[in-house]
Amino acid sequence: MNALRAAGLLIGLLVSGLASADVTHTAANREAYAQPFAKLDDNQLERFFRGRSLFRQAWVVAPSRDAAVDGLGPLYNRVSCIACHPKNGRGQAPRQGEAMRSMLLRLSVPGHDAHGGPKPHLVYGDQLNELAVPGVPGEGRAHVHWQEHALALGDGETVMLRTPRVQLRELAYGPLDGVMTSARVGSPVFGLGLLEAIDEATLHAMAAEAKPDGVSGRVNQVWSVERQRAEAGRFGLKANQPDLRQQIAHAMLGDLGITSTLAPVQNCTPAQQDCARAPHGGEPELDAMQLGDLHFYLAHLAVPARRQQADPTVIEGEKLFAALGCSACHRPALITGKHPLYPALTEQRIAPYTDLLLHDMGAGLADGREDYLANGRQWRTPALWGLGLGERINPGSGYLHDGRARTLEEAIVWHGGEAEIARQRYVALAAKERRAIRAFLESL
Repeated sequence: MNALRAAGLLIGLLVSGLASADVTHTAANREAYAQPFAKLDDNQLERFFRGRSLFRQAWVVAPSRDAAVDGLGPLYNRVSCIACHPKNGRGQAPRQGEAMRSMLLRLSVPGHDAHGGPKPHLVYGDQLNELAVPGVPGEGRAHVHWQEHALALGDGETVMLRTPRVQLRELAYGPLDGVMTSARVGSPVFGLGLLEAIDEATLHAMAAEAKPDGVSGRVNQVWSVERQRAEAGRFGLKANQPDLRQQIAHAMLGDLGITSTLAPVQNCTPAQQDCARAPHGGEPELDAMQLGDLHFYLAHLAVPARRQQADPTVIEGEKLFAALGCSACHRPALITGKHPLYPALTEQRIAPYTDLLLHDMGAGLADGREDYLANGRQWRTPALWGLGLGERINPGSGYLHDGRARTLEEAIVWHGGEAEIARQRYVALAAKERRAIRAFLESL
């Protein structure tokens, strides 16, 4: 452990104060996830705020008097982006028996689509849409029930962990036989442009590096609709989208039923005839300028700067974080490459605490659902920047892909697979050392 502690100290010294001031900000209030880059000019700020308006916009059923924001559905989950990403932060898992509000359910059946991605269900598609416009049946209801069990830590303390069990009810188009499901809460959306600007070569280099403790890491290879080729995936919980524009278009269609140039076909399957006959809001419903404004907005959301870096407990926690092996996946230091559209994202020093790679997280977190090269146990490393403000901005939002972890400690001890050795080291720590690690995470 002494060698690991020394390595942790070195990493801590190397990354201290790393993130560029141009892409961070010091606000720590409830709008901390919604701040623009510091040096946007007036025209750029105007575009930023147009994109923000679209992100917060409640879309309406077509036809309407405001054609710019109609086209909701026919099938959808929510009426706005902000509904699943409240305050630009993480969504929240429902409490026992509650309906989903900022959680959705991915669907697929065994096999792959034409480009190697998940194969949608023939009748229900790739996502359960609970809501629908008048005259169209919603697909059904998903309810989450939680099962709890206790985990004893090395010093005798106990952590209660909960596992979601999803029940499907009121299915409008017949049974969902043979379907694979994956419950997901909305992810934070700040800093995405900086992650988009990381070179693909950097991703492959990180994947190829020798890592300790059985950690590997894999680049997902996914289909780019715009460029009609396979590329490195970096967005989505399984890194199943190659860039931010496609991530936006996929979410607009899947969550709101809004078509775009990158997703021009309504989210109706052949079995859903009422859906296919419903009015639409234009072809496409999200025009090229609107898609561009949304992209600009999400690409230029700044990252909260670290806080309390001089606190001795935070300093000790940062050393321990690296010493346990957590930074093998949660990489504290990266430099962006050249962004093809936005110079402000180019060659920036960032501290995202992610490698954007797929890692086996063990049976406990597995959803059993493949997504391109990601298998049923693999997830993309989430960025940890801004983590410490989550409870202040969205109280009770929780952690991990399905919000099962209510505390940082729960999130840590859920880690398995490639993170199993690091998890065991954490469990064996004294309570004071575990608190130091959590204090460090809360400083991000």
